[in-house]
Amino acid sequence: RLRRDPRQERRRPRTADDGAPARPAAEPVRRIDAPTCHVLVVPDLDDGRLDGHDRDTIGAARLLADPVGGAVVLLACGGDDDFGAAGADRVVRPAGAFAGYCPEERAAAAVAAAEALDARHILAPEGIPGGGDVARRVAAQLAERPACNIHALQGGRVVRRGGGGKSDYTLPAPRVVTIAPDAIDPVAGPRHEARVLDMPVPAVAARLRDGGVLPADPDAIPLAEAAFIVAAGGGVQDWAEFRRLTAALRAVVGGSRVVCDSGHLPRDRQIGVSGTIVRPRCYLSLGISGAPQHLEGIAKAEHVVSVNRDADCAMTRRADLALVGDVQAVVPALLKLAAGGVSDG
Repeated sequence: RLRRDPRQERRRPRTADDGAPARPAAEPVRRIDAPTCHVLVVPDLDDGRLDGHDRDTIGAARLLADPVGGAVVLLACGGDDDFGAAGADRVVRPAGAFAGYCPEERAAAAVAAAEALDARHILAPEGIPGGGDVARRVAAQLAERPACNIHALQGGRVVRRGGGGKSDYTLPAPRVVTIAPDAIDPVAGPRHEARVLDMPVPAVAARLRDGGVLPADPDAIPLAEAAFIVAAGGGVQDWAEFRRLTAALRAVVGGSRVVCDSGHLPRDRQIGVSGTIVRPRCYLSLGISGAPQHLEGIAKAEHVVSVNRDADCAMTRRADLALVGDVQAVVPALLKLAAGGVSDG
């Protein structure tokens, strides 16, 4: 006669009634089936993806929608991303091409969506060209007075700067609002449904034609606006080689306080709380250990790549991809890769 072994039973995976192994609990999804109102977000969707400023704008929309049981609707003009994780309850995907600079088409799509949904508020990231341009066109077409470059939201009221940045003005949130960079925190917590809505958008005879992007001198781009930054720290010894690398990568140059204090880089290239707070798509750190002030300055960088000899330094722990090695050996290898001279070795 076989004897039961309770310890062995506890080790076996739990099973459903049909004998199949129990599945892990699905990720909770927040659904709003009967919203009291709609808050429309018109993100930039640069390169088809939500950037940090877009996510902050969705966070601002949640502050307006959640207290009254509303839903956040995202207008996805020519982009695709995990909109539910970013905080969108609904997604409108207009048909047609929205590539490049097309503010007339984007504004027409936003107006059509706002009228179809009777949107209480229309939010966009403040940027010209970009959401700021589109939002002002939307406000003009709807005969609304927008509140631009908002720095805070408090109980259905918006806060904007005045008096040369020395004063704050609070007013009820108007229908059209643009959100300043780093003003509102992005959405955190359970993902939202991101239900796709079928909504026709009228065709527009555009008068503007996108002539493409002109190449810009990376040294003329402000750090706060840079999408790709290569930053140097105390571990960089060969500055001529560092400059050749940044030129080959067409990257914006940045640095830690140590290198700026020593005169290797001008003060306007310093990254951190005491310098410039940046939010690039990619941040390549060369020989930076990661002081708290510096890490706070790159807190909103989407991807951080670190090269440092110290496997336990703060920058290595912060990085999405870390290479533990000597910068003096890595930079020549990167230059070779940038020139296309990749060997089997």
